[in-house]
Amino acid sequence: MRIDCPPSSPALRALIVAALLIAPTHTALAPAAGQTPADGPRAMTFLDMQHMARAGSFAPSLDGKWMLYTVTTPDWENATQQSDIHLVSLEQGAASGRRMTYTDDKNERSPTWSRDGRFFVFASDRDSDDDNDQLYLMRPDGGEARRITDAEDGVSNFAFSDDGQWLAYRSGESGQEQLFRLQVQGIDTATAEELTDDAAGVEDWEWAPDSRRIYFARPDNVDADERLRTEMKFTVDVRNQETPLSSLWVLELDSLQATRLTDDASMSVTSFTVSDDGRWVGFTGSSAERYERNITEERINADLYLLETSTGYVERLTDNHEVGEGGMSFSPDGRLLAFSAPGDMDAYSMKNRRVYVREVADRGGVFRQVGSGFDGHASPSFWSDDGSTIYFNGGVRVTSQLHSVDVASDTVQQLTHEAAALRVSRDDDSGVLLINYSDPSTPPTLFTVASVQEMGTRSAWKQLVDVNRQIEGLALGEETEITWTSTDGKQVGGVLVKPVSYEEGKRYPLIVAIHGGPAGADTLRFNGGYGSQVYAGAGYAVLKPNYRGSSNYGEEHRTAIVGDYFPQGYDDIMTGVDHLIAEGIVDPDRMGALGWSAGGHWSNWILTHTDRFKAISSGAGTSNWISMYAQSDVQRNRQFYLGNDLPYDNYDAYWEQSPMKYIKNAKTPTMIHVVEGDPRVPSPQSVELHMALKKLGVPTELYMYPGRSHGIPDPRNRLVKAVSEMAWMDYYVRGIGEKFAWRDVLKTLSDPGKTAANGGS
Repeated sequence: MRIDCPPSSPALRALIVAALLIAPTHTALAPAAGQTPADGPRAMTFLDMQHMARAGSFAPSLDGKWMLYTVTTPDWENATQQSDIHLVSLEQGAASGRRMTYTDDKNERSPTWSRDGRFFVFASDRDSDDDNDQLYLMRPDGGEARRITDAEDGVSNFAFSDDGQWLAYRSGESGQEQLFRLQVQGIDTATAEELTDDAAGVEDWEWAPDSRRIYFARPDNVDADERLRTEMKFTVDVRNQETPLSSLWVLELDSLQATRLTDDASMSVTSFTVSDDGRWVGFTGSSAERYERNITEERINADLYLLETSTGYVERLTDNHEVGEGGMSFSPDGRLLAFSAPGDMDAYSMKNRRVYVREVADRGGVFRQVGSGFDGHASPSFWSDDGSTIYFNGGVRVTSQLHSVDVASDTVQQLTHEAAALRVSRDDDSGVLLINYSDPSTPPTLFTVASVQEMGTRSAWKQLVDVNRQIEGLALGEETEITWTSTDGKQVGGVLVKPVSYEEGKRYPLIVAIHGGPAGADTLRFNGGYGSQVYAGAGYAVLKPNYRGSSNYGEEHRTAIVGDYFPQGYDDIMTGVDHLIAEGIVDPDRMGALGWSAGGHWSNWILTHTDRFKAISSGAGTSNWISMYAQSDVQRNRQFYLGNDLPYDNYDAYWEQSPMKYIKNAKTPTMIHVVEGDPRVPSPQSVELHMALKKLGVPTELYMYPGRSHGIPDPRNRLVKAVSEMAWMDYYVRGIGEKFAWRDVLKTLSDPGKTAANGGS
């Protein structure tokens, strides 16, 4: 079955709403956000998931008293979303929050305080018919927003200078953006001054701390023919086509003179960061080779460089063809430089990332590795004021926590111990600590704490946002960490979600929800596992296994599948299932499995290696590693996991680990979901699996969604996937419902009263 209705299609909208109404296992529609049902808590639905609001763009004021942020609210009826700006007191917390803008059909983004805190600036399309953003000024005590730019092509991004005298922004046609500035004094009536003027557009840019210059990256030349062909609507996608190299430049604002700082034909500048004292610029230079420069594997074929601003001297810091370095940062005093890279920097590997530190001025000096006391990835998040400590966020089993590493002694300490998924950051300008937080009963939200020393004291935290209060009216299943013993005697863990109103001694149908990655992990966060709380509300138990290959359990656990991708992870999953059966929680005759990406890979392996499950849903999963290697936008990663040989040198290694080799074992009814233009796990992998199952007589459906992303881009199609997937499980696992029959869905449209009775549409 091919899903190709446009996002705003009335027919698709009606079909989805009706699909929810006939779903036999859960409440059809959710109350509007902010409402709770009058008759007590009810089960969560997939539409509840689509109604969840998101807070973001957190911007504390420089004095640490206030914070601006955006709230993005889905507009389900129109298949869109809308963002407004809110303000909260950092001292009083979420209860003091208030909405600052009210553009119901337009969007506000990127609120940014002026340096003196008298006003803030934000980008909005409120006066635009073509979605172009302009900049607006607003005072925190309220009043009307005033437009301060009139850029023909809109504004893409902006920033105040550190001295507070200037506001710079980037504007122009795509690929031709230039820098402009407005004087803050009298900004209401100021005329924008163009700072750069070149056929090649400005890419990344950043103010120098002294506010007298701006650093930016810009392509070395312009491919006029390429620009013309796109303007003439020739839309052919030339894969890995030749693109210009980019260089680092500095613009002196007194003279408006731009000077090129790098002139190295062997690399292209892709990103950079400026030290707080302005003495240094660290940047990433990617390979000049066409195919190496354009691959999507993060940071591969790129190295780190250091520019001394006073002399212009450029030092190459790393020279590792297949090692990805990242997270470059300077200590607050500019004395130390740090970045993250694998513990083994000689070759591509999955070893734990470590922090590498050196005195910045020690030209040619050796970097020292720190963070070895943590058996997981460590990458700098922020520094202590004196530069003696680096703080980083790291996964610990089914949680994520804040850690510190003492630079001198290499002593690692875990600072938080929450049964939750959290990530801590520090605002560069104000020093305010922000805690992005979620647990099984708390949707993503934000807290703050006065100091790192109080981070481990939960009572010292203050909640700043609360944008999904409607979840107070939802009945949630108990969610806990569990562990079990796998076939090789090793302890494996994961997350168990029990059904709502769980009864001890009663056996329940099971959904095994398999995370992607594979180097990811399911954690104690809100409604993970593809909507596990919706399944819990429908009477299922849900197992989210952190099988071998997952992160958060150490390097050995994460790399155990290298060279033999599936078998041990499969055993880990199946022994987890057996554990729940032995505990008397799960009915062994009513089980289903599902997953996306690597979770889809494992779903396909389960399909071809056991008939214990009654239903499977495979999302964006591989079926044939040989064909997948060339189809995907990622090759080195695949090569590493499958034994490090190229497929052209060792087809057997790839075929032995391909579900398609064992396809004649398949007996389980399998639903397949994929985005048609998925670059990561391309749709031919799903087509290949679907055709094989059809020819073998195994019940199957293929849902192919429009788009060019690894995940389903449109929220309505995400809902179709979730609802149809659950109907598939209900039909084959529990023997109820009618799968997902569009004809039956259409019949419900003739009874508008039924829609109203279930909460409206």
